[in-house]
Amino acid sequence: MNIEFNDLPLTKNTEKNRFELKTDDYVTFIDYKEHGKKIWLIHTEAPEELKGRGTATAIVEKTLTYIEDNGYKLIPLCPFVVTYLKRHREWNRILDESVHPF
Repeated sequence: MNIEFNDLPLTKNTEKNRFELKTDDYVTFIDYKEHGKKIWLIHTEAPEELKGRGTATAIVEKTLTYIEDNGYKLIPLCPFVVTYLKRHREWNRILDESVHPF
């Protein structure tokens, strides 16, 4: 993870159903749906001003850690998250049993 994001807290915004990472005046987010102990990650978006700085990767890493630490199972629908998981197969451990491992 990019060192500048290590100390930024991940926020689970239950009102907007998204995980958020605030950087300066900008918010990178992942839309999610939750049912029981399953979380679907739907869409990742980083502000144009932050593109190329690693904020999208940072929020994916922090979100996956949150999912694991809180006993959830992951169902990834977001193409960016799927691409990340294909490169970091160690996260297969948190995939829901309905998802084919990467």
